[in-house]
Amino acid sequence: MPRSTAAYLADIIEACDAIETVLTSVDLPTYQDSRSIRSSVEREFIIIGEAVSALGRVAPDLFEEISHARMVVGFRNVLTHDYAAVDDETVFGVARNDIPSLRSECIGLLGRVEEAD
Repeated sequence: MPRSTAAYLADIIEACDAIETVLTSVDLPTYQDSRSIRSSVEREFIIIGEAVSALGRVAPDLFEEISHARMVVGFRNVLTHDYAAVDDETVFGVARNDIPSLRSECIGLLGRVEEAD
């Protein structure tokens, strides 16, 4: 049985929360020096990208409402398939600058989806 739209949105929110938690007191040099922190953050980005991609299949209209949805999926593809090209500063910057707004968007979308059910 396919997962629900709400489940994918919840996955995105949970992954955003995990990234924010891991990076709470981490600066860029600490991030760059810690393989475990980098791996954790990258894993959560992969989950986000997979969930956004799945929304594109199960709820295309909702997918279009996520800012930069195609870029999110593309970022996931780089992390997964072109790992040698991953730039730690870029990942850290996206985590710091873009995750809060993605989280907020998905919380709003999840509220709408739950109201409709």
